This record gives sequence, C-alpha cells and structure tokens, in this order.
Amino acid sequence: MIKAIFLDVDGTLISFKTHRVPASALDALREAHARGVQLFIATGRAAADLADLEAIPYDGVAALNGADCLMRDGRVVARHPIPRADFEKSLALSAELDFPVGLELNDGVFVNRVTPEVVRLAEMVAHPVPEQVDLRALFDRGDCCQMCFYFDPELETRVMAELPSLVASRWCPIFADVNVRGVDKTTGMAEFAAHFGFANGETMAFGDGGNDVAMLRAAGAGVAMGNACDEALAAADYVTASVDDDGIRRALEHFGVI
Repeated sequence: MIKAIFLDVDGTLISFKTHRVPASALDALREAHARGVQLFIATGRAAADLADLEAIPYDGVAALNGADCLMRDGRVVARHPIPRADFEKSLALSAELDFPVGLELNDGVFVNRVTPEVVRLAEMVAHPVPEQVDLRALFDRGDCCQMCFYFDPELETRVMAELPSLVASRWCPIFADVNVRGVDKTTGMAEFAAHFGFANGETMAFGDGGNDVAMLRAAGAGVAMGNACDEALAAADYVTASVDDDGIRRALEHFGVI
C-alpha cells in the first residue's frame, strides 16, 4: 500500500512546454491526498520557489535535492549546508576553468557572472535570469545548501575531481546542482520516512531527470515520466506517459492509488 508519494518538479509536475502543472495531475494528487496518501515535493529547487505548486496539497518538500527538508509550514526536518572550504574551492575553480557558479537560496538563484548558459537555463524553467552578485556576501549568511555549476559533463568530470566532499547531479546538459556528498533526493525521502514512520516499500516516486535516478531506484514504486532521460527510464519500475499526456494520473491509476 502506497502511503507517501515523492514528486520531482520540472519535467514531472511542471511541463517544460506550458510551465504549468497539468489539471489531470492536480486533480489526481488531490484525490490521492484525500485518501490519506502523503505528498512530498522532491526537487532541485529551493523550498520558496514552489509558487507554481500552491494548489497541490503537499505535506513537505525535500528541497535542493534533499539538502533542505522542510514541512510545508517551514519547520525543518533536516538541513545539510555547503562547507565554507568547498565554496571557496568552487570559486577558485570557476575562475581557473571559466564556468559560472551560482548559489540557490530561498530568495533566488545568484551567480558570480551571467553567461548565455545562465540565460538559457532560466528560460528553460521560465524563471528570471539570476542576478550577478558577490557570492561571498551571500554565503556568509550561512544558509547555502546548494550551489549551481553551469558546465557540460566533460568539464564536470574535471571539476568534481577537485571537490571530493561534494556531488553533482544534473537534469540538463548545461547545468548541474551541487550538494554535500551523500545527500540527494533519496536521503530526503529517508528523512521524511523516519519522521512520519512509513516504510520504504510504502513510497512512490516520480521523476524525469538524472537527479531523480537514485530516488526512483530507492522508492517502493519508481515511476519515470514518458519524457524522462534514458538513465531515469532505466532506473524506474514503471514508465508512464509524459507530463503533458496525463502521466501522473495514469501512473496513480495503474498502481491503484486512485
């Protein structure tokens, strides 16, 4: 019996075509929640960047790829900030290898420089282009749980070899989320499972990107969207239709959740 559902956002709940949650997904999730199933958002976004999901009755969010786990009312379940030394090393590598670094915070994404890749990513998710700022001043606040590296997979290999205590995950080829190693959407699921007392086999997870792979494998029922990347498709127990073709509703019906 499914007691908890974990949902990625971009490409899973929100269409890259319409930048909205399909009505079929919203209605299906409301029906599941009314039947007693708890809903959790599992996303690379910050918890404050979920205005598009206000109509979904979710109970909590594993934000920043599981690095910032919060109840919907803001109560902290678990938090894993980036160490200062790793942040400073990242800035040095950014200067040496010429790629932008960003901080993803609850008040937005901020970068050390704006490039075409930074603009392109913002357009993909229908967000404002990040502001170019002094990142050290923001980092000093002490609430950074995720950095953003705008680089391709080839450069990722070189950069991350210099940052062994961090890990990169990506859902598109020009950008990666960077968190403390050992923290991901799967650990976020585990934090909520321990908090609420449901078992791993009682969970369902939906995703479409590379940063969803571990979560899809760990869930009792891992569901890849029809528009998912090859890695997510291979990791899933079930492949549903795309986000634009009622994929969430079809999967919930398939597993008898609604």
